Amino acid sequence: MPVEAATLRLVLYPAPALRLRASAVEKITDEVRAVAARMLEVMREHEGIGMAAPQVGLPWRLFVADVPEDKERSASGEVPTATRGPVVYVNPVLSAFAGAPEPYEEGCLSLPEIRGDVLRPPIVTLKATDLHGREFTASAGGLLARCWQHEVDHLDGVLIIDRMTQMSRLRNRAKVRALEKESGKAAARR
Repeated sequence: MPVEAATLRLVLYPAPALRLRASAVEKITDEVRAVAARMLEVMREHEGIGMAAPQVGLPWRLFVADVPEDKERSASGEVPTATRGPVVYVNPVLSAFAGAPEPYEEGCLSLPEIRGDVLRPPIVTLKATDLHGREFTASAGGLLARCWQHEVDHLDGVLIIDRMTQMSRLRNRAKVRALEKESGKAAARR
């Protein structure tokens, strides 16, 4: 069934789409390019640095990222920590991890108001395809590495609430329940 990219919106927890393992994108088409463009728009509307297709309700192995450079982040060097503008990653696979996992507070567009410490390796290598059908491999550190890992988790149906430290999970328990309760009320109104 064709996807009308213009209608795509951010999906909030506990939407079932967020818990599904996404399927590979078989072919780069104009539809895939339109979806990626719309995902970048939605990501920017919600002031995010990354967004995976399940977050707009699509079970596709695709994510977008735009991690800006600043005093602490650079898009150059052997292990960049930022992007040079928006990047689309089709069928991404994390292929190598380096360094002991480090805690860092993460948030998620699909889990508004919820933030907590997540342990992740500081350097990763990713293999993906771009919107021209070209495969590429890249390594990243810092916030960009964390973003990649967060978005690939989405493609596997894994959320930050699954990866948070126990203390962060406890701190956010009431907020998670409130999202679940609100979702139930919204479903009852339909």
